[in-house]
Amino acid sequence: MGRSPPVLPACLRAPWVPRVCLLLLCSAYLQGGIDKLADFNAAIAEMQHFGVTPAAPMAAVVIIGELGASLMIVAGWYRWLGAGYLAIFTVLATLMANRFWEMAGAARFAAANSFFEHLGLAGAFLLVAWLDLQEGRHNATQ
Repeated sequence: MGRSPPVLPACLRAPWVPRVCLLLLCSAYLQGGIDKLADFNAAIAEMQHFGVTPAAPMAAVVIIGELGASLMIVAGWYRWLGAGYLAIFTVLATLMANRFWEMAGAARFAAANSFFEHLGLAGAFLLVAWLDLQEGRHNATQ
């Protein structure tokens, strides 16, 4: 015997709630992209710090990706694609920046926490992509 889904409180059924949730999910990428855009030299230095070359073009790609994919998710335009992009980007970036297996002590602890938090973010983006595709909104603005 199946159970019916729980009824959400009226405040959570408001049409703007999902969009705010998606905005919160993308907030670090929006903030990161805006900061990199505002200080492009720092974005280049970050690429150089992690050994990414050529640094300037890759910084531009990261900025466009972070901002573009975030806007796609929040706006609902090919949301699954934006979410998939940020999932892959997050996993690759965390593999590069949080190499806890090469560290010891407190640095290892902090990097491991950050690594697994970012895996959780990637999972959330994959869930957004999966739900968007399941609902058949391949390019709808929902």
